[in-house]
Amino acid sequence: MQREFAALLETCRCGGPNGDSAAEVRDDSREVRPGDIFVAVPGVAEDGSRFIPAAAEAGAGVIVCRPGTAESAAAQARGCRVVQHENPREALWRLAQARWRTDELNLRVLGVTGTNGKTTSTYLLERLFREAGHKVGVMGTVSYRWPGHEESAPLTTPGPLRVHSMLAQMAEAGVDVVVMEVSSHAIDQQRVCGVPFAGAAFSNLTQDHLDFHKDMESYFKTKARLFLELPRHDKLMAVNADDPWGRRLLELCPRALSFGLQKGAPNRRHLWGELLSAGTDGCHLRMSLGPQSWELRSPLVGAFNASNLLAVQALALEMGLEPAQFKALESFTGVCGRLERVENPRGLNVFVDYAHTPDALVNVLKALRGAGFARIVTVFGCGGNRDRGKRPLMGEAVARYADVAVLTSDNPRFEEPEAILQDVLPGLKEARHVLVEVDRRTATARALEMLGRNDALLIAGKGHENYQLIRGVKHHYSDQEVVRELLQCA
Repeated sequence: MQREFAALLETCRCGGPNGDSAAEVRDDSREVRPGDIFVAVPGVAEDGSRFIPAAAEAGAGVIVCRPGTAESAAAQARGCRVVQHENPREALWRLAQARWRTDELNLRVLGVTGTNGKTTSTYLLERLFREAGHKVGVMGTVSYRWPGHEESAPLTTPGPLRVHSMLAQMAEAGVDVVVMEVSSHAIDQQRVCGVPFAGAAFSNLTQDHLDFHKDMESYFKTKARLFLELPRHDKLMAVNADDPWGRRLLELCPRALSFGLQKGAPNRRHLWGELLSAGTDGCHLRMSLGPQSWELRSPLVGAFNASNLLAVQALALEMGLEPAQFKALESFTGVCGRLERVENPRGLNVFVDYAHTPDALVNVLKALRGAGFARIVTVFGCGGNRDRGKRPLMGEAVARYADVAVLTSDNPRFEEPEAILQDVLPGLKEARHVLVEVDRRTATARALEMLGRNDALLIAGKGHENYQLIRGVKHHYSDQEVVRELLQCA
């Protein structure tokens, strides 16, 4: 079995990374062309083995599947070569790596993981390394991009075929530094296995995705694999010491540079960021690392963004950049949908943010509360077919920090929107003022009607997204567009 798969790997590698191989590696039977290699991957919703007959009918030359797969006999009868592998997920990324030769590319790949802060951190790293003279590629929640190319991202971290092929395309375009958001799903499902990570940063860990990971311990152990495995053990690391899960990770990674808004533990290299001020105009930080000290003024609002700035500086220092180069961060005004101010002719303070976890809501609401607004009105909801346990916790976060809670739909997916709202309401029992409106546009309109000149409106949960998922159908919806339309702003 091993010898036959090794021969298949060599066949893929000989094709080269320039698209001149006659056979491509596929994990979707609908994309199979004559001569292709189809890997039957067990999925969360569907087992790829079911699609072996369809791949064979489409002309697949090779089928890779688990031993004893019943459908493989039909493929052999059609003349397909069947290669057995105990773990088709592993087979897929190894074939992708061989096909695109990503283990030979001259790329420094930096992975950012954590529950919150990944997107902002990757944008900051992109700005920093680009200003330092590097060609930078990015894979993340908003888009996949590199010089001469940009596309919307359907997944924070795509599957291994896309990951490895994009790395090859980036290298061909002259990219030398790649910044990647690494989701826990991607780690668990081996989407980033074989990626030559040179560095990794850990932002935090708070309740999310427990529908998938079941408990926080499993969630943490999945995140930790980016630092302990995947695949280099010599990668450079930056870990948030302010976060309790980060402190656990630091115990497992003694070589990591810790960072935080609190002073670090004795006898450990620690980047300390002293928050000198934080207001509506941004934050002012003084950094200390050993004998070095420097300051940074950023237009980004809130302590959570100060933490993101520290994460980026810590990883950049490990990768060889100098504090003088961090001035490039001072002109970075933010990411679409990350505490994004929506300009309008009425001069109302309206912000859109991607916060869709209890901790993210707390962070962004505390940032607005600390900025000194008279009242904070918050429009929010919870996604359907996701961790139900966090729903009342999100309500509690809004009840604690907002003056008015406007509960509405997010992406209900296949759940009834009203049922989701009922799960959130227990968390709002201590709220000062609660409005419930299922339709998100109407909810936003009602929130805007009650907004005063010195108040702030936070519309949370969707951020950069321009759609709502309702019963499996994507409907165009942008919080920013809706606000502008309601306020008659072009």
